[in-house]
Amino acid sequence: MAYKLILASASPRRQQLMREAGFTFEVRIKEVPEIYPDDLPVNQVPEYLARLKASAFQHELQPDELLITADTIVSIHNKAVGKPGNRQAAIEMLRELSGNRHTVVSGLCLTTSHIQKTTSVCTDVFFRELTEEEIIYYVDKYRPLDKAGAYGIQEWIGYVGIERIDGSFYNVMGLPIQTLYRQLQEFGVDLCK
Repeated sequence: MAYKLILASASPRRQQLMREAGFTFEVRIKEVPEIYPDDLPVNQVPEYLARLKASAFQHELQPDELLITADTIVSIHNKAVGKPGNRQAAIEMLRELSGNRHTVVSGLCLTTSHIQKTTSVCTDVFFRELTEEEIIYYVDKYRPLDKAGAYGIQEWIGYVGIERIDGSFYNVMGLPIQTLYRQLQEFGVDLCK
């Protein structure tokens, strides 16, 4: 079946990655509270939230539509770090990431009217020690309040602060595009036509 792809994400980065990878898709957005059980292991949170976002569309998907939902978290010292609520929270997050390894985990959920498949992708990111001046400069100039972990790898902080990554670069941007491509192939979506 030729599915019409629906991306349920307001993230400009996810939309950009899908466009640049050659996907034809429609964006549909619903507000879904991103709440998860306190006892849920950190690495399971993104898949849980991706499924939760998909559930908002559960009764309205047409047989020829394939819904893509995703969620990304930053995990350091086995705790989830979300988006900073304000400037000070962003500064504190970057202080914690400075000189440490953290893991970016993205959950993907592909949903049709009859099938749902979820998966997670993990990438380890290694920051060098950042100075206080660098952290404040980045937060004030780039205002990363909409980014998990208070940074974007594709921005200045990624250029000067990230020593290496182990895994998918695009996962750190918020959408593991290669994994999504493979999953869509499993649904019979042929993007090369």
